[in-house]
Amino acid sequence: MVHWMPGPVQSIERAAAILRLLARGSGRLGVSQIANSLGLARGTVHGILRTLQRVGFVEQDDATGKYQLGAAMLHLGASYLDVNELRSRAINWADALAARSGKAVRIGTLFNGRLLVVHHVFRPDDTLQTLDVGTLLPLHATALGKVVLAYDANAAAALYGTDLEPFSRRTIAAPQALARVLAQVRKVGWASEVEEMTIGEAGIAAPIRGYGGLVVGAIGVSGAVERICDSKGRPDPTLVTYVRDTARAVSRDLGDSRC
Repeated sequence: MVHWMPGPVQSIERAAAILRLLARGSGRLGVSQIANSLGLARGTVHGILRTLQRVGFVEQDDATGKYQLGAAMLHLGASYLDVNELRSRAINWADALAARSGKAVRIGTLFNGRLLVVHHVFRPDDTLQTLDVGTLLPLHATALGKVVLAYDANAAAALYGTDLEPFSRRTIAAPQALARVLAQVRKVGWASEVEEMTIGEAGIAAPIRGYGGLVVGAIGVSGAVERICDSKGRPDPTLVTYVRDTARAVSRDLGDSRC
């Protein structure tokens, strides 16, 4: 008996090529740019993009009409990160940090100019909490983001050329001021945020390094200001130690020989 094997579906192959192109580039791409890059007709590309937009895999900028990866695609990517080495090596350490500190723990990595949360351990109490895996956070207004920025010159340079959104009156939105903060992060080896993104919330984070000392992400604790900071509103030194010790432990597991 001869079994018929279906061939490849051309439209899916083309959709995958468009998604890869958008993921590889920095910024948004127009229909003509995508069509020229892939050698496809503009009408074909436009039809595929409209379908991808309908299911949330791409988003269109209203002002320019250009396209970028959408939230649904980022969440799909986060499901892949469940088996990513960074997350798998850090899970046990993140659980231990949450238990030791009594705080929520998040791990993040750079993605398209923002901080993508790839793992989140709830605060070990019975309060209502929302899972942040797949969430994209601003680099300049979060402790996790500042850590990534401090050790990635390209990401920092790209951010300096944009208007930094002031999420609160405490957000560091001036490029020169942010540059000074990032220099301090490199000096002390950790970063903090105190009501810079959300009023009443604070966080502490430290870098996770891989082979050769390359910073591949960040791990940190977050919560209410009074839980993260001391009576003077400064990051609790004990929590800073917990976070830094955990970051070093994960880094060792990822091959950083200096830890």
